[in-house]
Amino acid sequence: MTAVITLTTDFGLADAYVAAMKGVILGINLDARLVDISHTIKPQSIAQAAFVLRTAYKFFPRRTIHLIVVDPGVGIERKAVILRTPEVDFVAPDNGVLSYIIDEYAGGNAVAGRQPLDTARAQAIEITNRRYWLSDVSATFHGRDIFAPVAAHLSLGTPLAEFGDAIPSLAVLPALKPRLEPDGTLTGCVLHIDNFGNLITNIRKPDLPPDTTGITVEVKSRLINGLAKTYAESDGLCALIGSSGHLEVALKNGNAAAYINAEVDDQVKIRSNEE
Repeated sequence: MTAVITLTTDFGLADAYVAAMKGVILGINLDARLVDISHTIKPQSIAQAAFVLRTAYKFFPRRTIHLIVVDPGVGIERKAVILRTPEVDFVAPDNGVLSYIIDEYAGGNAVAGRQPLDTARAQAIEITNRRYWLSDVSATFHGRDIFAPVAAHLSLGTPLAEFGDAIPSLAVLPALKPRLEPDGTLTGCVLHIDNFGNLITNIRKPDLPPDTTGITVEVKSRLINGLAKTYAESDGLCALIGSSGHLEVALKNGNAAAYINAEVDDQVKIRSNEE
């Protein structure tokens, strides 16, 4: 049965981990079409994986299965889950990596912690039926032994209820949204650094005032006044809303991350120049 399965992990490409997961999937469904979203997520960076998944998943066909394994809690008491929406399925640890998906189905009102699901729009299943796991499960590689075979069986049309029982809520990350400080400063963070060195933050266009010429963006003690519309507008660091709808910090013909020694999780602050 032909089905599209995407893979997002923090495994990198130097080892055989990703290939092992693909081998398990193809051993169960040889007709599965496997697509890599990213395997260079910063190790254990759940927030970065959540963001990268959000930027890609909507561009895949209906009923695509998105398999995400960024799992610092592997082997301990975190759930393995399937999230089914009217359009697609997600197979992942319940650790916040599905935060943006959950937020979209909560009308943009998801809160950090456990977010109850609107079961009319989305359903979550805890993966507990060992029938759909590999027979020998490692305590450190659930991506290969649990998540990959479950995604493969799901791609064959196995009913959702076969994998386990429904659960009412899923984990949402605190980093999903920036916070407004008492002094009016909007504090966010760098979620992702793309291949060009652009710093992509958790601050979105609706978080900013209508007139963005009157704001200052601060990252790594560097100050940027106002927002540009394109990467080419500034001779130095610039801030702009990128294709993902998120605030980015970029460097024309250069690498902003290397230029200011920035990393994922670094703090980003927005202040109004009128204050």
